[in-house]
Amino acid sequence: MKKLKLVLVGNGMAGVRTLEELLKLTPDLYDITVFGAEPHPNYNRILLSPVLAGEQTFEEIVLNDLDWYAQHSIRLLLGRTAVKIDRHRRAVIADDGSEVEYDRLLLATGSTPFILPVPGHRLNGVIGYRDIADTRTMLDTAKTHRHAVIIGGGLLGLEAANGLKQRGMDVTVVHLGDWLLERQLDRTAGKLLQSALESRGIRFRLSAVTDELLNNGDGRVCAVRFKDGEVVSADLVVMAAGIRPNAALAESAGLPCNRGILVNDTMQTYDPRIYAVGECANHRGTTYGLVAPLFEQAKVCANHLAQFGIGLYKGSVTSTKLKVTGIDLFSAGDFMGAEGTETIILSDPLGGVYKKLVIKDNILVGACLYGDTADGGWYFRQVRERSDISQIRDYMMFGQSCFGDGAHRDPHSPASPPQVMHPNTAADCA
Repeated sequence: MKKLKLVLVGNGMAGVRTLEELLKLTPDLYDITVFGAEPHPNYNRILLSPVLAGEQTFEEIVLNDLDWYAQHSIRLLLGRTAVKIDRHRRAVIADDGSEVEYDRLLLATGSTPFILPVPGHRLNGVIGYRDIADTRTMLDTAKTHRHAVIIGGGLLGLEAANGLKQRGMDVTVVHLGDWLLERQLDRTAGKLLQSALESRGIRFRLSAVTDELLNNGDGRVCAVRFKDGEVVSADLVVMAAGIRPNAALAESAGLPCNRGILVNDTMQTYDPRIYAVGECANHRGTTYGLVAPLFEQAKVCANHLAQFGIGLYKGSVTSTKLKVTGIDLFSAGDFMGAEGTETIILSDPLGGVYKKLVIKDNILVGACLYGDTADGGWYFRQVRERSDISQIRDYMMFGQSCFGDGAHRDPHSPASPPQVMHPNTAADCA
């Protein structure tokens, strides 16, 4: 029987994971073609930071080498960008004019870095932080220049700052927020992280608004000027102020988009022949940038591409476990504490440990951990499963080990737990 034609646009982690899941289910259903804008096989984008810091090589972060594509008879078009989808003829047109027809099309175009539209943002030395090319630019610049400014105090920004500092550059992180990683940490944990990074020589400008990138006269950036008039030297400016779903290709083809390509619970777009997964997809009003949700999407999408038709993606309850310059961080659920919640806090600044649990109606709804994340997975299960914690509430802070294989700890146990603060409401610990 003649095989169906499947085209994947985007050679990143979400798209190729979908192919892996599909090949497990039905290895012979499709002739597969993959468009990859970069000149590299599929690699782990998350590990670009260890490459920048000198802990790994580019070769070590490849997930699927060229042999993998050949073994599965996948036609891989590297360095070729899809620029148009002709839905009437069911064809994808590339930037070199070549065309590939499809019976099913999978869009996994990912996201693009948000470049602040300030004067000077097009100067040489101003880059995003998204791919191997960006990482190589940073490595090359660190060999010949001294001053780096990172715009954005999120995970990518801090990883870039750490890597460039280890490469010998003087680094300043500029962040619009009041504390670092405000989407993953509360204020206390964010300030602890800042102090730890400052002790390693990284400087910070918080609540700072970038006004202009200055030119040294030959087209290269030389400094950053802020709204308050202060100027910081910069031979390299790394924009890490957020990402945007890359939905331009889908939008130009007439597919409904709104902060991403709109998909249903089968990861199908409004065109039943076209699917979308990963950072480019908007599912029930949410776009996901974490690996776990993207892989959940990939599994459901593969199920439908395989024509099994029994998988549904209902969205993901997410947690974040990070390691920033050797410091372990974890958060899940409503770790900030909405109205009507209570918090339990354990704080040991000298030991570098901070834990915060957020509870509502005897259900753990959020957790934020700094320095000691060993129980992060257990807390996440409680949040996800909405378990009643009324009988273990007073000892939850001390982790799963307090309860053995899951049994409730005897409150009259001779073990004496550390003192814990019990604010009445979330507002009390602001």
